[in-house]
Amino acid sequence: MYIIILGCGRVGSELAQILSREGHNVVIIDKNADAFKRLGATFNGITLRGNGFDPELLQEAGIKKADAFCAVTNGDNTNIMASQVAKKMFKVPKVITRIYDPKRANIYKALGLDIISGTVLFASMIRDKIIESRLSSYLIETGALGVIELDIDDKFKGKRVEELNMPGEFLVTSLVKKNITTIPLPQTVLERGDKVVAVVMISSLDKIRKLFGLM
Repeated sequence: MYIIILGCGRVGSELAQILSREGHNVVIIDKNADAFKRLGATFNGITLRGNGFDPELLQEAGIKKADAFCAVTNGDNTNIMASQVAKKMFKVPKVITRIYDPKRANIYKALGLDIISGTVLFASMIRDKIIESRLSSYLIETGALGVIELDIDDKFKGKRVEELNMPGEFLVTSLVKKNITTIPLPQTVLERGDKVVAVVMISSLDKIRKLFGLM
């Protein structure tokens, strides 16, 4: 893929390095040339200094052939403006916008921008660690689903994965057995000490807690 990243801070530089190592064509833009030092000597993408919502600079970056545009500077206004230029003017297929202010995130998400709010995500993950260490209700954006980890004890050993699944409420998606993670078949037999990761409807969470003795 051809990907343009606006902002070479901690997030932008890490994202650029990850994508570059995976073999993608990466262009990263920042107003501060010193920011590119974060990329290290092994980065083989393109760096451009300038304003990320300048149409001329974006054309120089190759935005007309870009598959994705990610705005991850530390300024909400910059990210929003640049994302709108990429989405509305240049019709980039996938535009990701980082927003700090949760209230603004909801507004711009409603307008069709693909928003990631690190503030909400990080706070929510900490909340999960404090309140429900086995459950994350924020990995799936709808809010109606959660991801839960469950240990297999004597009550469930010998059962098949399909016996745990509850249509419309609970679905096992992965299995950790002897430190090896796999996607299990419906017929996979569970053993004591196994750990399953499942998608659960939040509305069915109390039911699942009771079933697995987590109340």
